[in-house]
Amino acid sequence: MPDRPDYVTLTRGQIAVLGRVDAGEAGLSVLQQVVQLAQDALGGRGAGFAEYAPGHGRIIAATGVCEPAIGRRVDQPFTLDSVNNAFTHQIEGGSLRHMLGARCEADGAVAGSLHVYFDDPLPGGGTEHHAVLELLAGHLGRLYGMRSGLPVHPEPAPDADRRQEDRDLWVAVTSHELRTPVTVIKGYADTLTNHWDTLGEPGRREAVRIIGTRAGELARLLDRLLSATTDDGSVGATPAGPFDLAEALREAAGELPGALRQRVHFGELPPDLPKAFGNRDSITTILTELATNAERNSDPGTLIEVCAGIDDDTLRFRVSDRGIGIAPEHVERAFERYWQAADGRRPPGAGLGLYLVRRLVERQSGWVSLRPRENGGTVAEVRLPRA
Repeated sequence: MPDRPDYVTLTRGQIAVLGRVDAGEAGLSVLQQVVQLAQDALGGRGAGFAEYAPGHGRIIAATGVCEPAIGRRVDQPFTLDSVNNAFTHQIEGGSLRHMLGARCEADGAVAGSLHVYFDDPLPGGGTEHHAVLELLAGHLGRLYGMRSGLPVHPEPAPDADRRQEDRDLWVAVTSHELRTPVTVIKGYADTLTNHWDTLGEPGRREAVRIIGTRAGELARLLDRLLSATTDDGSVGATPAGPFDLAEALREAAGELPGALRQRVHFGELPPDLPKAFGNRDSITTILTELATNAERNSDPGTLIEVCAGIDDDTLRFRVSDRGIGIAPEHVERAFERYWQAADGRRPPGAGLGLYLVRRLVERQSGWVSLRPRENGGTVAEVRLPRA
């Protein structure tokens, strides 16, 4: 690590950022550029930015070794040490002594904080490094003051709206859970109606057996879904516990609709993965929504890749496509309820899928993020705690 900041890189980087701002750009992609500049100019191993909103914050941009923290929720109180800790937890052997942070202020309020991680503790307390970091945090404050694409997250909804969100979550989970057995029952019922004579006795018995099996599954699902709601319409969850992530992903893929299932390709799934801690039942819903989103935004002949791995204290799995990709300014908005990109290139959805995924993952103390994929496409990444 250099003893002093790289002032040439800092100057050139500031000129580039100001050029984009002068051209009318002031959103998340510019913020990401400032985060990268912080890492490069200060000689860090990684950098990141956490945006603060009433009630909670979220890490919305990161580079280098801090990148796995993108999408992580940060709860109040928002202290530099608490956000530093959120980053260092994602770095193997990470130490708070190697993390430097500075607050970003806009219109008299703290909009977020900028952080850089180093190989070693800063010599002499890193006075020059901290001054440069505060300078760059000041640039971000001015971006927030422009109100163009920032803040990323809207104001929190009133209590009545939050209760409605919980009801919407329940509807979204219900529709997913019920879709498969209802489709199978209808399909076999139609087969019996239209092909009774040609099926023969063995075929008819098999169709009736499958209908009966799926009807029993449907009854169990209804019991579970109804018991997961409270009187005010909020959504509960089955108890969390250790589970085999790779096995859960394979089983979830097996329940995907036929055409989508054929497009899913499993990449790296290490056999020695430790167990994840969370709600195994939710993996089917999460994978289905992410794979469906990838299917909607990519050509029919392309693969949807699923892989898993481990970091210091989290397990991750990724769902990647080679589709139309996602703009940087949309990677957080995509998780908003009912939000859809209005580009006319994709069939419309309900705008609840990714919202549902984030809610389910965060209920398990995990987090989920989207990012553009190199050479085109999108990567969705889910992180769950280790058991």
